[in-house]
Amino acid sequence: MPRTHILALDQGTTSSRAVVFDHAGKPVAVGQREFPQEYPRPGWVEHDPLAIWASQWSTAVEALGKADLLPEDIAAIGITNQRETTLVWERDTGRPVYPAIVWQDRRTADDCARLRADSVESLFTAKTGLRLDPYFSGTKIRWILENVEGARAKAEAGKLMFGTVDSWLLWRLSGRTIHATDATNASRTLLYNIHEGRWDDELLEILGIPRSMLPEVKDSSGVFGESIEGIPIAGIAGDQHAALFGQGCFSPGMAKNTYGTGCFMLMHTGDEAVVSRNNLLTTVAWQIGGKIEYALEGSVFIGGALVQWLRDELQLVRSAEEANQLAESVPDAGGMYLVPAFTGLGAPHWDPYARGAAFGMTRGTNRAHFCRAALEAIAFQSAELAACMVRDSSIELKELRVDGGAVRSDLLMQFQADLLGVDVLRPKDIESTAAGAAFLAGLGTGFWKSREEIQGCHEVERVFSPGRPSSDMAPLMAGWRKAVERAKEWES
Repeated sequence: MPRTHILALDQGTTSSRAVVFDHAGKPVAVGQREFPQEYPRPGWVEHDPLAIWASQWSTAVEALGKADLLPEDIAAIGITNQRETTLVWERDTGRPVYPAIVWQDRRTADDCARLRADSVESLFTAKTGLRLDPYFSGTKIRWILENVEGARAKAEAGKLMFGTVDSWLLWRLSGRTIHATDATNASRTLLYNIHEGRWDDELLEILGIPRSMLPEVKDSSGVFGESIEGIPIAGIAGDQHAALFGQGCFSPGMAKNTYGTGCFMLMHTGDEAVVSRNNLLTTVAWQIGGKIEYALEGSVFIGGALVQWLRDELQLVRSAEEANQLAESVPDAGGMYLVPAFTGLGAPHWDPYARGAAFGMTRGTNRAHFCRAALEAIAFQSAELAACMVRDSSIELKELRVDGGAVRSDLLMQFQADLLGVDVLRPKDIESTAAGAAFLAGLGTGFWKSREEIQGCHEVERVFSPGRPSSDMAPLMAGWRKAVERAKEWES
């Protein structure tokens, strides 16, 4: 019998999802599970690796059940994942030696500062396209080796394995037989030379990380091996790279922004690794057929998670939908700005010592203004990234393709279009991350024959065109920049 569907595993920061896609690229069934977030100290964020695995496996079973499909109906599995999150486990037992240190975690800020003081940041940037920031995996690995009893000795003896979340899932799915990753995830570790396509021994030596811990790096699209059910695992990409692929941004200059827990804007730059002059990152877009394509990236650490904070910590609303309704009930934020630097600031500021702040409140400020300011903060941060991207690439932004849960907010999308002065395109399937993983896996097994065929699967649901003049938006952006400056270096 022909295998008729693709299963995408989308392991995110706050939940795991599994989506079944048909040959038209349409999602036919979804399973989703949230899992606990742990904050053992201020600035620290951890996950239980076994909870990640259990939640992801259960969603796969759920999605197949909803679609009324069996494993033999699945042509391939694609994996996409929260990036930079760092796991270390024992090679023999599979037991994690420490909780997963999440990409948002700031515990290695001082370590990064010491490395910068040693004047090695330019070396890391030249080879990896990244900055020395706690965001990335390298200093997280070193922290585990130096702070978990016995970890350093086990690593030196070849008894420990490192992986980002994709490697952890691949290893478990394959019955603990395949220790590999793809070039996109490797490019987020501070250990991978993106120009030469290999782990870099000089960087490994600086950080004191044994090469034996590292997974094999493979193409983003192609067969990695088989799951324990005999399904080819044929596509892997970090979540933002998968979203770029899922949005069909296959040509230089095409850009997408994902509005998830954080916000991540990527612009495809083709076979050129553009060096940023505006504090963006140069990253691998994907690697297919041994060929690396590149992208510029800007990362906002707190995007949709800001609305989650209003719901869970402040308890101002019961849901994201209520937050959006309240935001729509007022004409503006009443002069209020929320700077969500809960774990520092990402691009273009790169300040791990910044902290969240609210400015411009008056006696008349109410929860509707908080909700409006939260949505506007997401758009302000993304507009900063777009401006940097245009300056770096010398390519005028003609449109922005968007995805992620927060794009359901018409108010947010319209405000974003007004700030950027270009059309914002919202697709029918807003979960482009899972779609990208499915497309990579399907392309890797011949389920889809070409990128052109995949491009035909992409459908736009609504276009948000700018509705306010730049003269209205410029003062708002100026107020945002003023607020950001006052939130910086709070912890220093």
